[in-house]
Amino acid sequence: MRIGVLGTGMVGHALAGKLVELGHEVMMGSREAGNPKGTEWAAAAGPGASSGSFAQAADMADLVINATPGTVSLAALNEAGEGRLEGKVLLDVSNPLDHSAGFPPSLSVCNTDSIAETIQRTFPRARVVKSLNTMSAPVMVDPQRLAGGEHEVFLAGNDTEAKAVVHGLLESFGWSPGRIRDLGGLDAARGMEMWLPLWLRLYMQQPQGKMFNLAIVSED
Repeated sequence: MRIGVLGTGMVGHALAGKLVELGHEVMMGSREAGNPKGTEWAAAAGPGASSGSFAQAADMADLVINATPGTVSLAALNEAGEGRLEGKVLLDVSNPLDHSAGFPPSLSVCNTDSIAETIQRTFPRARVVKSLNTMSAPVMVDPQRLAGGEHEVFLAGNDTEAKAVVHGLLESFGWSPGRIRDLGGLDAARGMEMWLPLWLRLYMQQPQGKMFNLAIVSED
């Protein structure tokens, strides 16, 4: 596929790099074309990799990934342009973490809403799917590094076909179909995003550099 990855942070780099490795044509988008993080990534990633503005990345893409911080996601997607998102699967990996009062951050939206639902309302013709927001970037693209992949990734969305596209992408990353948990409509993104305050507390307890994720264990 032709995929636009919006965001030049750790998550954007991890996802864009894996997608190029899998043979997709990927443009990393940032606020301005020529952003050093984007151009340096594209030069190192090799054939199939390029960089540009949010608008350029969304325009070239069949699938758009929002890997920007949740507190700036609407601004980034507005720069991408509503018309360029129309009809496209929009994988939202963001979390609405508000760092204004220090660390650990609070959530800027929660309980009765989510950043994913806010994106869907703002861009009603995009096909928003929430996934991959519940873990660190290295685990997103290499689940086998933890317990042989025996842990969970979630997805939620209102468009069945869009969720199937994301499901296929997750499988290509190495996620077992049995560990890809479809939680239903996009309102399930509320719980997925509200997991982050607990995730952060667990992260603070881990030895430096140790990856972890959530696994569901049920009785026989």
